[in-house]
Amino acid sequence: MHPFCENFPFFCIMLSMLSAIISAVIGGKAAKWLSYCVSAACTVMSAILLGHVLKTGESFVYMVGHFPAPWGNELRGGVLEAAVATVFSLVMLLSLMGGERHIFADIAKGKINLYYTMADLILGALLALVYTNDMFTGYVFIEISTIASCGLLMIREIGRTTIAATRYMVLSLIGSGLTLIGITLLYDLTGHLLMSNMQASIAALVESESAAVPLTTTIGLIAVGLSIKCGLFPFHTWMPDTYGYATPASSSILSGLVSKGYIFLLIKIFWRVVGFDVIKSSRVLDVLFIFGLAAIVFGSVRAIAQGDSRKMAAYSSATQIGYVFVGIGLGSEAGFVAAIFHIFCHAVTKPLLFTTLGALSDVSGGSKLFADLQGSGKRDPLAGIGFTVGALSMVGLPLFSGFISKLLIATASLGNPKRVLPTLIVLAISVILNAMYFMRTVLRIYRPSDRRDRPERKHRVTFACSVICLIGLNLFLGLVSQPVTDALELGLRMFS
Repeated sequence: MHPFCENFPFFCIMLSMLSAIISAVIGGKAAKWLSYCVSAACTVMSAILLGHVLKTGESFVYMVGHFPAPWGNELRGGVLEAAVATVFSLVMLLSLMGGERHIFADIAKGKINLYYTMADLILGALLALVYTNDMFTGYVFIEISTIASCGLLMIREIGRTTIAATRYMVLSLIGSGLTLIGITLLYDLTGHLLMSNMQASIAALVESESAAVPLTTTIGLIAVGLSIKCGLFPFHTWMPDTYGYATPASSSILSGLVSKGYIFLLIKIFWRVVGFDVIKSSRVLDVLFIFGLAAIVFGSVRAIAQGDSRKMAAYSSATQIGYVFVGIGLGSEAGFVAAIFHIFCHAVTKPLLFTTLGALSDVSGGSKLFADLQGSGKRDPLAGIGFTVGALSMVGLPLFSGFISKLLIATASLGNPKRVLPTLIVLAISVILNAMYFMRTVLRIYRPSDRRDRPERKHRVTFACSVICLIGLNLFLGLVSQPVTDALELGLRMFS
């Protein structure tokens, strides 16, 4: 008899999808509260499941409809899946709460419910990517996430968001197409779609050395496809307009969650489908490592050149994606732990930055330009503190999550003599570059200003709760990182 909590992955996915359907036919305020409740429920269920798998030390498989493959479908729950689902659900809730004011201000009243429909679809798709044990199901929810993400952008209905959504859609479809081709070739090579069955077949192929070239090509196609979708350099060109002109909640969701869902799926494929030993010996990780290093440097340089605060934060996201791929490219368990930890770090930090930048812009005449943000940290103290915490974390100051993730990447690189020097050099350069554009912004928002803008006398409770919780999560990851990394190591061993 399986514990009841092993049904929670299925419940979370179906609850999010059902909420999206209901939100499409109810009012905006009702849709808002429904979305809040669903995100909170998914957070609680995922946290309970995390406690369960940590206690048992074993993963489990849930057969949807109780039909075995190839007729049925499977979800898999382990420490990594439950931890990522908990973070994703909580950050979705906090992103919507923090950006609530702009959602109701920037979107036509009759379409607000559709915004929450898209948010619920994205949450359901992300949870499906996290829990699925079936490759084709993963592809289906990649497409659902892509379409819903474009909806989040276009629903604001200004010219730049339409252009941004079109560019995002074109590049995403290229990535989706490459991923689908890779999945099709994998099915042709193995005859299976379930990840565990695929891994057994691939191990047999590698041992017989009968399909080395097709297998490497297939892995490369999937890696490139998902890299395009998450915005790894040089496929990041959609980021500035996408994050710069969307509402703060949309920027938070797309940057903090959607791109991380694709990366987590890629990690699952490397460990659960291809196998760690096979992927470690492939040249695919070498390519990802090089582009990760390039993303860190190029994204930081481009961020320094920006005069718009939101575009600066967008290019910073390209840099943070680079950190994740450097960790993956190190090709070790420690490197993957560092990569997943940085996924958590970025997921709780980027929504904090975009949410507070929106509030700082509100008390600066609606402008996002650095010159107009001068003194905004004093005009809106809570937003100023929140942005400062997020900036210090991205720079890598001790006590914050960004410091731990950079430390983990540096430590992991010591186990790879060929990659330790470039990793440490790029990390050192990135800290300097990150400090240049983030600390410049922090100093700017606290410099005296002769503007006559007045701070908002009180924030919405939802905004204050969101900022305070995101700050708390950042400090938690920075101060209590050892239990988190221990859990990630256990989760990776369950993956194998």
